[in-house]
Amino acid sequence: MPITTLNIDILLDTLEAAIRRQISERKLNNPLLIGIHSGGAWIARHMHQRLGMSEPLGMLDITFYRDDFSQIGMHPKVKTSQLPPHLEGRDIILIDDVFYTGRTIRAALNEIFDYGRPNQVVLAVLIERNGRQIPLQPDCHGIRIDLAGDQRIKLTGPDPLGIEIQSPQVVAA
Repeated sequence: MPITTLNIDILLDTLEAAIRRQISERKLNNPLLIGIHSGGAWIARHMHQRLGMSEPLGMLDITFYRDDFSQIGMHPKVKTSQLPPHLEGRDIILIDDVFYTGRTIRAALNEIFDYGRPNQVVLAVLIERNGRQIPLQPDCHGIRIDLAGDQRIKLTGPDPLGIEIQSPQVVAA
């Protein structure tokens, strides 16, 4: 899909419709919506409002569950997770901005399971891109795109939301 077609409003509409389908098809009972800090939390706020969810929005910080400290170091801005004390038996919709390698979702699931074993988890992402390293995949997305290995997607926000495709700078000789 050409990069110029990434329109945040269209992606949010598509993601909302996909989540509604998952709620119906999987018969989710009073699902808890959880956003992964920071971009996923921004998307989750939009979905929480659009879906008219009555349960408070959950927020998840996966900093201490990451497996790439040796590559990126400790994240200086740790946020607190805001989840109900028990997730045992709950239906959960986990939301992130970009699904890339799968490592962020693996970390998020580890933290969620520390709060209890949910009944089921639906993974919803605004953008799914190529580059998977772990056998996980989203249940629904706003769009799926293929990028070159050196390109990155960055969600900007929270208000207004925007999307940037970042490529390495070409240095003139």
